[in-house]
Amino acid sequence: MILLILMLPWLLLGAYFLLMVRPPRRLAPFAEDDRGDAPFVSVIVPARNEERNIVALLHSLARIRYPRYEVIVVEDRSTDATRELAAGVAAGNAQGIRVVEGEHLPPGWYGKPWACRQGYAVARGDLLLFTDADTVHHPELLARSVHALEEDEADVVTLIGRQVMKSFWERLLQPQFFMLLGLRYPRNRHPKPPRKWRDAIANGQYLLFRRDVYEALGTHEAVMGEVVEDLRLAQLLVKGGWRLSVRLAAPGLETRMYQSLPDIVEGWSKNVATGALQSTPEWLRPAVLPLSFAIGLIWWIVPPILLAASFLGAGGELLREWAFLVVGTSVLFWAMISLIVGTSPLFGLLYPLGGGIGAYIFFRSWMRGSRIEWKGREYGVSCASDSGEALEDEEP
Repeated sequence: MILLILMLPWLLLGAYFLLMVRPPRRLAPFAEDDRGDAPFVSVIVPARNEERNIVALLHSLARIRYPRYEVIVVEDRSTDATRELAAGVAAGNAQGIRVVEGEHLPPGWYGKPWACRQGYAVARGDLLLFTDADTVHHPELLARSVHALEEDEADVVTLIGRQVMKSFWERLLQPQFFMLLGLRYPRNRHPKPPRKWRDAIANGQYLLFRRDVYEALGTHEAVMGEVVEDLRLAQLLVKGGWRLSVRLAAPGLETRMYQSLPDIVEGWSKNVATGALQSTPEWLRPAVLPLSFAIGLIWWIVPPILLAASFLGAGGELLREWAFLVVGTSVLFWAMISLIVGTSPLFGLLYPLGGGIGAYIFFRSWMRGSRIEWKGREYGVSCASDSGEALEDEEP
């Protein structure tokens, strides 16, 4: 009985995940849309230093089975071959692939919102699709997304796709952060009412706006100083009374966010602490980061350490049994998470390593405070919900 009581936090976490976390609704199957009056869609791609991704993305966009769309690549002053590679891709089914030379980053803007805003300025579409350069789109995806916009009577549709994880470090670490997102935003099957705006979330990898809604919101200028701009867009949309529909698109949308351990560390360090603050009431913000860090250590790091110490003679039989059961339960939990996100359940055995590196990334993000670095640019923010100021822009 004592062991059961001591294990309750871990058992309750598993029960919560199984009972409360639910994926969004899937997109409806593809139906050919050959209407002459189908909404014209402008696909806008912000791209900075994306030479390893841009060709695969544009080839997928060129094969879209939708009657009326254009592709706009905002080349955000890259220091690599992004512009040349993008310019060399044929338009395919699109009514043109345009590469727009991005202007210098103005004070107060982050790079991605500024690039998206520039893409909107030259877009012709009735609908505006903002998508990331590290995505790959199935030919039927756009038609299915436009159908979802109409089916849900939504103002914006955002998609959750399949996360591609190929390297050891991706498979070990990415599930750690996806699990946190699942716990914080467990249910997105229906548009949220304005009173629940803090629980709104969107995926910046795929955001399909009605143009008039995007303009009424204030365009990306409304989030010009936000490092986690997609989360803030979701909050502003829901708070403003617009209908935000979150749908599941795996495997129609595929994204490989990071491809190496340094990429993972740098990418999540950029936004994990900021995102936590941004979705937390102001009165709780001073405590949320240290509290989250401490809970993570107690949950995932301390039990394996105590188990190892017990085998070296520390503590008594109760400690050894408790640590063994908690670590075993945690292995099963992480094996389940690994299966859900599409990796081998054997990675559950390595959860202490993943938890340790994840804790380091969280701590690194927390300690950076008001300074954010990403793709050769350095930004300053006063807090997660305040506007940031671009401090430095390294040009080619």
